[in-house]
Amino acid sequence: MGKDGDPSVGDCKILHVPKVEDRRGSLSFVENGSTLPFDVARVFHIYDIPGGKSRGQHAHRECHEFLIAASGSFRVHLDDTRQTRTVELRRPDYGLHLRPGIWAGEKDFSSGVVCLVLTSHPYDEKDYIRDYAKYKKIIKQ
Repeated sequence: MGKDGDPSVGDCKILHVPKVEDRRGSLSFVENGSTLPFDVARVFHIYDIPGGKSRGQHAHRECHEFLIAASGSFRVHLDDTRQTRTVELRRPDYGLHLRPGIWAGEKDFSSGVVCLVLTSHPYDEKDYIRDYAKYKKIIKQ
């Protein structure tokens, strides 16, 4: 799958986002070359998610993602075909780094949630693996 060896849910790490606090409030930031293990090529956010709905349910061939609960909370279910793991994101000064080759889906969104996503690559539909059966075959190669 990737140059770095077989992807593993254990490779998906919670990373602290620097936080600056003062009497006016808090500010968190991400900078290329220091905060993340990749340079950011694209930023988008997910919001207005209807109750009970999930998002994601795919893997990427090359793209890294970094997910932050900018407001509210949600869970991320991770799967590498050998093991699974669920991570809850609920603070804007922490995020989850998703490596390529990991099947991920977001669920259990709180009311008013905003999920901020930073990626290593621009959008490219060819990078997505959206069928789990196909994903399992690709991972076993």
